[in-house]
Amino acid sequence: MDNDLRSLIAFNLIDDIGAQTIRKLLDHFINPSEIFKSGLSGLMEVNGIGRHRAEHIVSFTQWDKVDKIIEKIYKFNMKIITYRDDTYPELLKQIHDPPVLLFIKGELVSSDKMAIAVVGTRGVTTYGKDVTQRLSTGLAEMGITIVSGMARGVDTIAHLSALDAGGRTIAVLGCGLDIIYPYENKGLYNRIIEQGAVISEFLPGTPPYKHNFPARNRIVSGLSLGVLVTEAPEQSGALITAQFAVEQNREVFAVPGNIMSNKAEGNHKLIKEGAKFVSSVEDILIEIGVTVKDFVQNIPKKQINLDNEETILCNILSSEPIHIDDIIRAAKLNSAKVSSVLLTLEIKGIVKQITGMRFYLV
Repeated sequence: MDNDLRSLIAFNLIDDIGAQTIRKLLDHFINPSEIFKSGLSGLMEVNGIGRHRAEHIVSFTQWDKVDKIIEKIYKFNMKIITYRDDTYPELLKQIHDPPVLLFIKGELVSSDKMAIAVVGTRGVTTYGKDVTQRLSTGLAEMGITIVSGMARGVDTIAHLSALDAGGRTIAVLGCGLDIIYPYENKGLYNRIIEQGAVISEFLPGTPPYKHNFPARNRIVSGLSLGVLVTEAPEQSGALITAQFAVEQNREVFAVPGNIMSNKAEGNHKLIKEGAKFVSSVEDILIEIGVTVKDFVQNIPKKQINLDNEETILCNILSSEPIHIDDIIRAAKLNSAKVSSVLLTLEIKGIVKQITGMRFYLV
């Protein structure tokens, strides 16, 4: 059995040893298994460890429990990556406190770097459901991976919308991967594994304790370019995720709601505090547009679906640049609509703009 893996699992069973401490130890000793062989004096050479933590490491004896956890990992076909691995998500590695270990079912792929977290209330209204479906579907159709927490309400709707659109989605759990929570999402859990990934930093067998979810939320935001709150009351956990996004220098997006509904108070609070006001997918894409443009231009054109207005403009455009005023006249659409559709086509990599507000097909 891999001694380094055993050591990494063991750290999760020792009091006062968190991700930051483990990273300090790994930076000093290189191989995890060396840490348990170093003795008290060797451990105390590591800056910030101290005698108390060093004694806990030296006195660790629960190796039978470690081996049972590893057996469970194999039994449930989980993959494990560490923050040192090339496959570790680059965005997540950039946060203040990235998990040392990630347990995964499904696959993380390179395109998941283009991700938006979609979060909100468990007690979603009809309006919140419609908004979440519309925006999650639109983002997924653009090749954006939807990240959420597989909770009831907004999370579930976001995941399902991405899956139904043929896109990718990642669920971050606040428990071990062998525990499906909430259990009614078992079918969703299995679908996500086939079309994305379910991940957790918690050891197999870890119940969904309440205090796990703020830690889970930092991973949701950490995996994403930005966090979209579609509907949330003022005390919603979604606002915790939004706060993590601010701390991680990620974008925060919020959908306005009914001013008479307390289910939208969190959204309005975020907008007042500077979150990007969102009424369409384009509002999100504009904020991350350059990065998205670089990504979607690599998608074969046959995989890019066009709506009716996009088709109209593509039929007008050619390889020869055309001024926007001529496009507006030919399309018989108002200028705001044409500008919006052209932006979408640019982001999809179908149209390019040159000086003088002239556009042509790529």
